[in-house]
Amino acid sequence: MSTTTWAWLVLAFPLAGTILIGLGHKRLARGPAGAIGTLAILLAFASAVASLISLQGQDEHHRQLTSSLWDYAVSGSIDARLAILVDPLSVFMMLVVTGVSTLIHLYSISYMKSDRGNARYFAYLNFFVFSMLVLVLAANFLLLIVGWAFVGAASYLLISFWYRRDTATKAGIKAFVINVVGDVGLVLGTFFILRYSGTLDFLGTFEAVRAGAFDAHEGALVAGCLLLLVGAFAKSAQLPFHTWLPDAMEGPTPVSSLIHAATMVTAGVYLISRMFPLFEAAPAAANVGAIVGCATLLVAGTIALTQTDIKRVIAYSTMSQIGYMIMGVSAGAYAAGLFHLMTHAFFKALLFMAAGSIIGAMAGAQSLDKMSGFKRAMPFTFGCFVVGGLALSGVPPFSGFFSKDEILAMVGAREGWFTVLYVVGYIGAFLTGIYTWRMIFRAFFNRPCPEAVELEHGHIAHAEYPTNPANGEREDTEVGFPGPEHVIADREQPMKIAMGLLAIGATILGVLQIPFVTHVITDFLEPTFADSKYVHLHASDGMIWFGMILGTVVALAGIAIAYHIWVRKPGTAAALQARFGWLHRFLVNKWYFDELIDFLIVRPWAAAGTFFRTWFEPRVVDGLFIGGATGIVRAGSAVVRTLQSGFLRYYAALLLLGGGAVVLYFLIASS
Repeated sequence: MSTTTWAWLVLAFPLAGTILIGLGHKRLARGPAGAIGTLAILLAFASAVASLISLQGQDEHHRQLTSSLWDYAVSGSIDARLAILVDPLSVFMMLVVTGVSTLIHLYSISYMKSDRGNARYFAYLNFFVFSMLVLVLAANFLLLIVGWAFVGAASYLLISFWYRRDTATKAGIKAFVINVVGDVGLVLGTFFILRYSGTLDFLGTFEAVRAGAFDAHEGALVAGCLLLLVGAFAKSAQLPFHTWLPDAMEGPTPVSSLIHAATMVTAGVYLISRMFPLFEAAPAAANVGAIVGCATLLVAGTIALTQTDIKRVIAYSTMSQIGYMIMGVSAGAYAAGLFHLMTHAFFKALLFMAAGSIIGAMAGAQSLDKMSGFKRAMPFTFGCFVVGGLALSGVPPFSGFFSKDEILAMVGAREGWFTVLYVVGYIGAFLTGIYTWRMIFRAFFNRPCPEAVELEHGHIAHAEYPTNPANGEREDTEVGFPGPEHVIADREQPMKIAMGLLAIGATILGVLQIPFVTHVITDFLEPTFADSKYVHLHASDGMIWFGMILGTVVALAGIAIAYHIWVRKPGTAAALQARFGWLHRFLVNKWYFDELIDFLIVRPWAAAGTFFRTWFEPRVVDGLFIGGATGIVRAGSAVVRTLQSGFLRYYAALLLLGGGAVVLYFLIASS
C-alpha cells in the first residue's frame, strides 16, 4: 500500500473503535470494550509504523505527500478538501500519539475495570485519539480547525467523565470554554492568512508566503500569527490560558496521562512547528511565542513547589515542560522542541500512571499530606516514579536530559535577548528538580502512612465511604462516579506492562539525539524544515558542553535540596512556610490568576449579561423596538378601521377629495 493509504488507516482504526464501542456499549461493557479500544489504537500505531517505513522509501526531496478523499468546497480562493498531509512531521506526531496512547489504553483496562461507565470511557478515549490524529494529519486549515474542535469536545467528555461530580463538570466546562477561545483565535487567524495567501492548503500557503504574498501586508501576517498563537496557548495551557489544566485533573488518571503527555497539550507545539514559514516571516509573533513559553515554564515551576494534590503537581510540571517546547519551536529550534515533545510524552505518561497507582493504594486520596512511606510497599511503582522523575529533572543519561538541554542550547545560540530566556530556562530546570523530588520523597520516603502499612500486609486500603478527593463529598459507585475497586500497578499486569515500556522509553530515548554522536530526530525531520532560515542554527561545541554540565549540576542540586528539606530535615518545609507565609500564599493561590481572570473578565461579562437581561432587554428591546413598533401598527390599524365604515357615499367622497388634491397639486406645480 502507499504511504498515504497507511495514513488513512491510522485515522480509520480509532474512528472504527469509537463507533463500534459507542453503538455496542451495552454489550461491550468492561473487558470487551477495553480490548477493542486498545486493539484499535494498536492497529493505528502499526499503520503509523508502516507509513514511516513507506515514507523513508521516498526520495528525501519528495517526502511531502497529500491525499484527498473528496472536495468539500472549491470555489475561487476557497479550496476546502478532506485532505491529509503525510510528511516527516505528521508521521513523527502519528507515532508519538498512537504509541503512547496504546499504552494508556492498556493501562486503562485494569484501572477502569470496575467502573460502570467503562465502555463509554473507551469510546471517548478512541474518539480523542482520532481527533488528535485528524489535527496532526490535516493538509489544510479547514481540517485543522475540525480536528482542533474535536479535540476540545473530546477533552470535555473525558475531563467531566465522572459527571455526577460537580467539580468534574465544572472543570470540563472550564476547559471547553477556554479552548473555544483558542478555537476562535485559530479561525480568525485563518481568515487573515487566507485573505492574502488565496488558499486554505498548507503547502499552498507556505509557497505564497515565500513568493511574497504578505510583503505588502506584513501587519496582516503578524496579526494572523498572533491569533494562531491564541489557539496554541489555549490548547497547550500557556499563560494566560493555562488555568483549565490543573482543574482537568478531575478526569480519571489515564485521561490526565493522555491529555497531558502525548496529545492535547502538545497541539500548540505542533501548530507552531507546522506553521514555521509563517512565523519566520513574522518574527514579532514568533518572539511573543518564545517569551510566553519562557514565562510559563517559570510560573508553573513556582506553583508546583507548593501544591499538595499529586496530580496537580504533575499537571503544573506539564505546563512548565510545554513552555520549554513552545519557547524552543518559537525560537527556531524545531527538532529540539519536537524531540522534547517525544521524550516528555514517555516520562510524563509514566509519572501520571505511577501517580494513579499511588492513588489506588490511597483508596482514591490524592493529597501528598496524607502519603508517605510507599517505597517498600510498592517497589515497582516506586521504580517507575524514580525513572520518570530522573527523566523529568534532566539527569543524564535519561531522555529528558538530552531533549531539554538541546532546547536550551539552541535558544542560547540565538544570542541577544534570547540569552535571558536561556538563563530562565535553567532556573526552571532547577525548580523542576525540587518539585519533582519533593513529590517523590513525600510519597515514598519517611514513616509509612496507614495505607502503606496495610499494603505491606497484603491489603489495598478501601475507604468506608468513597469521597471526592477535591472537596471531601461522599459518593456512591453508580455510573457517573469512580468504580468501587482500587488497583495498583504492582498487582495488575496490563498496568505493569504499560508502565514498564514507558520507563524503558524514558530511559533510552535520549540515544536518538546525543550531542556529537547521534542526530536521528534532526535528520528525520530535516525535509519538513529544509526551507527554514534556522536550519543551520547550531550551538557552539563549548556552549553544548557547558549546557550539559550546567544542566546536570542544576538538576542534582534541585534533588539535593528536596532531599534535605523533606527527608533529612522534615521540619524544614514548615519552617520556611512560616517564615515566608506571604510567598507561600501567593504560590498556593497560583499567582492569583483565577481571581484575576474572574475580576477582569468573568465578573464584568456576568454583570453585562445581567444588565442586558434585566434592564436593557425588557425596557429597550421589548418596550421600544418590539412594543413601540407594535404600538405604531396598532394605532395605524385603528385609524384604518375607523375609516372602513362600509358606507359607499363615504368612499365616494374620499375618492373625490383625493382626486381634487392630486389636481390641485399639479396646478400649483405648473404655475
